[in-house]
Amino acid sequence: MTIHSRISGTGSFLPERIVTNAELAKTVDTSDEWIVERTGIRQRHIAAEGETTANIAHQAALRALDAAAVSIADIDLVVLATATPDNTFPSTATKVQSLLGMTHGAAFDIQAVCSGFVYALAIADNFIKAGQAERVLVIGAETFSRILDWEDRTTCVLFGDGGGAVVLEKSEKEGILSTHLHSDGRYGNLLYVDGGPSTTQSVGHLRMSGPEVFRHAVVNLASVVDESLAANNYQRSDIDWLVPHQANLRILTGTARKLGLAQDRVVVTVDRHANTSAASIPLALDEAVRDGRIQEGQLVLMEAMGGGFTWGAALVRW
Repeated sequence: MTIHSRISGTGSFLPERIVTNAELAKTVDTSDEWIVERTGIRQRHIAAEGETTANIAHQAALRALDAAAVSIADIDLVVLATATPDNTFPSTATKVQSLLGMTHGAAFDIQAVCSGFVYALAIADNFIKAGQAERVLVIGAETFSRILDWEDRTTCVLFGDGGGAVVLEKSEKEGILSTHLHSDGRYGNLLYVDGGPSTTQSVGHLRMSGPEVFRHAVVNLASVVDESLAANNYQRSDIDWLVPHQANLRILTGTARKLGLAQDRVVVTVDRHANTSAASIPLALDEAVRDGRIQEGQLVLMEAMGGGFTWGAALVRW
């Protein structure tokens, strides 16, 4: 029997506090019109004081487990994608493992910034296909509000906090058809955080060269989409749903246009969530599953690009 892995449940969680563009404009030299025109973002969720990445990941995980109708006892592995861990160590994944009451198996973080969820999904898929796990909890969770320079209007308006999760399990039916991961460290200075334990011994703030990131994103995302389709003998027209990383509405629109894909086949949450980095794809996926847009048998393509640069795609038969 050929071993496949299928997504059996999705879940998400957003902090209660919502910050609108108008609210930001009271403290930053910006406006609702300026932000919407350039990014498509109208609001974002911001973690409360004391609300951590682990807390958010935990809540998203509970919802995914419930949707999959499995208990934590059924999970063999937890893979958590985040660029904003609670601590340098231990891993945030082990904190989530503890919050879930899981004392068996293994848990670890992976860091590929905005591409993190696709990377985590690829790792989980390969663990299942290698026979080393039967069910994996895959989470993307972030508190990017903690690494923003709130005086830099070019970056602080772009990001939000949140988390999403899926349960991936062994199946005889097709699910994850293929995953494709890439990175190119030559461009690390275009999107980075200017701190870290080995350099400044401080957390630092996010820094970005927006136009350059935009230029690379549209090209790299279209390329990895075509790579994933070619690997499975599909055409662009076969895609039922594109679930992209929610970085910027212009990037989403540009990628869809480059692929010849109708805008109404693209799941968009950036207007309400902003850029939640590794959490953005599972947040958008959960929304589209729960509102009935994504149906069994459909072809779903997830793709992302993040700092590093990293980028990747996952093609899924739902």
